[in-house]
Amino acid sequence: MATDTLKSSTGASGASGASGLRRLLLDNGALTALIVLVVGMSVLSGDFLTADNLLNIGVQAAVTAILAFGVTFVIVSAGIDLSVGSVAALSATVLAWSATSEGVPVWIAVLLAIATGVACGLVNGFLISYGKLPPFIATLAMLSVGRGLSLVISQGSPIAFPESVSHLGDNLGGWLPVPVLVMLVLGGVTAVVLGRTYIGRAMYAIGGNEEAARLSGLRVKRQKLVIYALSGLFAAAAGIVLASRLSSAQPQAAQGYELDAIAAVVIGGASLAGGTGKASGTLIGALILAVLRNGLNLLSVSAFWQQVVIGVVIALAVLLDTVRRKAGATPVAAGAGGSGDRRKQAVTYMLAAVVAAAVVGATSFLHSGSSAAKSEKIGLSLSTLNNPFFVQIRAGAQDEAKKLGVDLSVTDAQNDASQQANQLQNFTSEGLGTVIVNPVDSDAVTPAAKAVNKADIPLVAVDRAVNGADTAALVASDNVSGGELAAKSLAEKLGGKGEIVILQGQAGTSASRERGAGFAEGLKAYPGIKVLAKQPADWDRAKGLDVMTNLLQANPDVDGVFAENDEMALGAIKALGSKAGKSVQVIGFDGTADGLKAVEAGTLYASVAQQPAELGRIAVRNAVEAAKGEKVEKSVMVPVKVVTSQNVAEFSG
Repeated sequence: MATDTLKSSTGASGASGASGLRRLLLDNGALTALIVLVVGMSVLSGDFLTADNLLNIGVQAAVTAILAFGVTFVIVSAGIDLSVGSVAALSATVLAWSATSEGVPVWIAVLLAIATGVACGLVNGFLISYGKLPPFIATLAMLSVGRGLSLVISQGSPIAFPESVSHLGDNLGGWLPVPVLVMLVLGGVTAVVLGRTYIGRAMYAIGGNEEAARLSGLRVKRQKLVIYALSGLFAAAAGIVLASRLSSAQPQAAQGYELDAIAAVVIGGASLAGGTGKASGTLIGALILAVLRNGLNLLSVSAFWQQVVIGVVIALAVLLDTVRRKAGATPVAAGAGGSGDRRKQAVTYMLAAVVAAAVVGATSFLHSGSSAAKSEKIGLSLSTLNNPFFVQIRAGAQDEAKKLGVDLSVTDAQNDASQQANQLQNFTSEGLGTVIVNPVDSDAVTPAAKAVNKADIPLVAVDRAVNGADTAALVASDNVSGGELAAKSLAEKLGGKGEIVILQGQAGTSASRERGAGFAEGLKAYPGIKVLAKQPADWDRAKGLDVMTNLLQANPDVDGVFAENDEMALGAIKALGSKAGKSVQVIGFDGTADGLKAVEAGTLYASVAQQPAELGRIAVRNAVEAAKGEKVEKSVMVPVKVVTSQNVAEFSG
């Protein structure tokens, strides 16, 4: 039967102590990798091995680890679950919606959220066991269904989380983060299920050889229902913890987390072929990912290179596991390990603890007295760098930082509110002079922003406000006003009459809500303008092309298009072809370089320009002044401007 523990083949009786240590490290590849990472990060950054930062790592690993514990059940049984991220978001949305919009008692709302996760898992299990769908296809379908239902229920907007449940994101006793406690408890549950229960033994049997398991009397189909239901249950728990950290249920939360969860399980020593895996390995895998992201942020490594590094580390971890197996590690039947095996595992973890303690002492001595003045270092967390507008904000900020002689550390939240919360936590643990944040969502960033306030670090918001926290300054353009200007410009170009479509940004983001609200308000003065359709294209040019192509099938005689950013507008122009700028007028938002070129060429009628580089420059200038204790304006509004072919030549961008 397949295994969750590994036992080394017995070496020669005269094996040296060094050889024994080598065998110990090889037999625990993930643990070895974690120790090496901790040592490396501790040497490279004096901010890494502090109590606050280590707790940050635990919090940042918690959601991935909880998801990964559920995925461990599935992978041990030779399955796969790609839906856990969407199920997490759906469960949290159900809880927030039922408790706030529908007035359901909170404890019932929590049960509904958990039931939602279990139901999604049961559907996956049914499709796989009785519908004979491959696990990849069944869970991929649930990924889409879960995300879609989350957006339908929330109408694309974040929903405030009940305060009583939001305490799951707080600290216990003022120092122990509740997410870490939940992670450890669920890790213990996972270990007990895998090692001490009938369903755990069934998972290993099914993963080792499904046909043999069936012939031996296991009801494989029923067991798979339970396995995927457990995965859904853990996904629901992860969604509740994640939403608690953000104090809101985000319909777009946990995107891509399923890949992190699978990576954590595989890094922890499980095989995608099934039959092997253990809870402790999964926890270590999640910690490796969290340590990597945290350390690379502290070292100010480019967000783009971070993705490369994480991919390489995942590959190396799996390669190390392969080397370990070839070196002679042999599997032990689940539950067959005797007291000697347990003693050996205890010795392994004790050795790891000793090594960690030695690292703490060594690095504390290495970095003692070497701290640079943090008041001259600024952290900037951008919502995304996969968009020219925010790239220009970064460029302006970097230019100003260089001019003023300050160190600027830039991170990319990749439109993930949870990842942005992690980045702000990392900035806080570094004790920077000032933090600048361009929120993914103005409400979801609030808990992390409050932590920055608590650390007495000045906080500057750029482009979007931070709700519910104290900011030294807000440097922004008025998105609502910009939307109104866009409506007026498009309506006047169409002579006050016509049919239009709207390409919206990513559902749930504050920028999309504000620009859309401003545009709708502006159109009230032009009753002759009819909106035929609204569809999100996620701020992306390629999606703008696809969505506009589809809308043209149903609305071939459209007269105008409003896109909530230039990237989507450029995609719409591509879909319109020769109609763009002639029979169909398109207006964008942001005033990016490519957008202004299209305005000059006449294919884009206008762009509501925000001068993003200027936003970045002013934000850094205010951050430096705030760090020095100087008085700064609470609100700095950079004027928006409608750029058409008549004034594009004089617009600097």
